[in-house]
Amino acid sequence: MEAVIFDMDGTLIESTDVVTAAFRAAVVAGGGPVFSDADIVAAYPLGPPRRILEHLLGRPVTSGELDLYYSHLASGRVRTYDGVEHVLSLIAQRASVAVFTGASRKAAQILLGGAGLLGFFAVVVGGDEVAHPKPEPDGILLACDRLGVEPGSVAYVGDSPLDLRAARRAGALAVAAAWGHLYDAGQAADRTARQPIDLCALVSPQASRDTVLPA
Repeated sequence: MEAVIFDMDGTLIESTDVVTAAFRAAVVAGGGPVFSDADIVAAYPLGPPRRILEHLLGRPVTSGELDLYYSHLASGRVRTYDGVEHVLSLIAQRASVAVFTGASRKAAQILLGGAGLLGFFAVVVGGDEVAHPKPEPDGILLACDRLGVEPGSVAYVGDSPLDLRAARRAGALAVAAAWGHLYDAGQAADRTARQPIDLCALVSPQASRDTVLPA
């Protein structure tokens, strides 16, 4: 593999508590109701923060309201999955590393920066930079374009069924992150990584699309 592109939440970091709290605070400040974590998470597939806030508030949001969301986001503390930082450092020695997340580019930079991971990524693509959210392949294709690689030489790693479907539509290797909170063993994946260290097999000198990850 010439490059490995990662989903963010549920793959690199666990940010659900921080993200839902930021949305809830912004919605309440805007005169909206108090939504549960489950209600907010259910809105994630809609796309980047502005779209989610507009859905929760039932109206267009102002730049100030969006800024308030980002302010709350920056004040939170996310958890990096065990082994992720080490694995990123190893993969980056052999391949290009990027992120495509349904969150906005700004949200990704805030969260990854707070986790100390941002420096590993040559490219960060947010859901606000593409016309169609996952499971459409737009974001993966944009990341490939910015990296200067063909999708067929790329692995996309994510925990959710939407991640895997987006990878396949892009023509990339669909790798399931089995440690993520949205992982579904019944969802078809080209490969399944049980733990982050398994991903190193994708960029070994002998690696190809036929490489089998550790069981």
